[in-house]
Amino acid sequence: MTPPAPIPRVSLLRAARYVVDPVGTFEAARRRHGPVFRVDFPGFPPEVFVTTAELAERVYATDASGGRAGEIRRQFLEPLVGRHSLLTLDHEPWWRHRRLISPPLHGRAIARWRTEIAEIAAAEIARWPLHTPFALRDRMQGITLEVILRLVFGIRDTRRLDRLRGAVAELIDVAGSSSLLLMPPRTREWLLASPVPRRLPFLPTTRFARVREAVDEMLYDEIAGRRAAPDPEATDVLSLLLAARDEDGRGMSDQELRDELITLLEAGHETTATGLAWAFERLLRNRPVLDRLTAELDGGEDETYLDAVVKETLRSRPVVYDVPRLLDAPLRLGDHEAEAGWMPSPLIMLIHRDPAVYPEPDAFRPERFLGPDAARANKAWMPFGGGRRYCVGAQLALMEMRVIIREVLAAVELRAADPAPERPRVRHVTLVPSKRTRVVARPVRSGRSRAAAPSRAV
Repeated sequence: MTPPAPIPRVSLLRAARYVVDPVGTFEAARRRHGPVFRVDFPGFPPEVFVTTAELAERVYATDASGGRAGEIRRQFLEPLVGRHSLLTLDHEPWWRHRRLISPPLHGRAIARWRTEIAEIAAAEIARWPLHTPFALRDRMQGITLEVILRLVFGIRDTRRLDRLRGAVAELIDVAGSSSLLLMPPRTREWLLASPVPRRLPFLPTTRFARVREAVDEMLYDEIAGRRAAPDPEATDVLSLLLAARDEDGRGMSDQELRDELITLLEAGHETTATGLAWAFERLLRNRPVLDRLTAELDGGEDETYLDAVVKETLRSRPVVYDVPRLLDAPLRLGDHEAEAGWMPSPLIMLIHRDPAVYPEPDAFRPERFLGPDAARANKAWMPFGGGRRYCVGAQLALMEMRVIIREVLAAVELRAADPAPERPRVRHVTLVPSKRTRVVARPVRSGRSRAAAPSRAV
């Protein structure tokens, strides 16, 4: 094997443009340097971006041999999700949690939620304004939050739902503020732990600590109540996790349950809502695709084309744009080698734009995932990451998207408030529509009918 070539380095000045133009910035880097390049962000190990599916699989394979994703996220996410979270754990503790959490989020366990998700969506859609512009992403967050609270947390009491809904919405808002996220981790940790700074109302950590404590109090009350009076017929994730046991017969502690509930909220609420917002941003600017989808759903067809629309949405507009690992050992990446202690990162937004796999990557063509090209398209499709740390909630997210898109098209006709496409904008570790998908709704025209949604496992 030939000695590895140095990894081309993108200057921090050039890389900083990704905040305003993420796709254009990294496309330019790939054209200039090839499929592997690095950026040295201040305060972090060198990050080595890989932009082909084959190289991404090399990175994902480190999950079985010492690659760490949890340690990278810990300094950002631990104040919110805690230290017992799938997002912040590594190695055997991560495996234990993964084995406990996976069953309630797969197959029949979530297929039975389909009707309730549709009912939640229909109730929210009925409250949408008509004939006036609004941000669809915000409304989608209302739907996906309700799904989490009812089906994951299992909250049914109306008063408790109202209290938790408001507190959780505030927690998500303050946890995502730039002033909190950009604060040096050690400074943030000290401010959250020290009693004096927590009394200063102008600090972002003060509000965060207050809201986090309010949410935690409600969650611990819910956990205690379920332990005291378990319901063997309950199908929500919290109830199933309370009953789950590992190979040694141990269940999750209250702290572990709290951390994983907040993790499922953090990982599955805004991301699914953003995916739905992108779906309609793309559909409303690709009328033939929207017309075909509407006609097939009106005609009672199965969800084959709807599946392809969802996949093409997440190909062309992946919500999470990269998924780094921290290396314990050097890793060969084509002609290059990433050193131990570096962070190789599959850059999903460019992998999904590889013209060798997806010709005309700017075009919105669900047909990529149908017919003879589907196998190749699916192999490089990785909006939920890959390897052992493939998103545990992926099946639920995809089912939510199918169900909610169907409900929207059944109830209203949408048009873009502005015909110009909305560009991807960086929000933390996600890509969101620059105007939050501004739309105008009107009631579905008379004469259209919609066949009932099929009942099938995901």
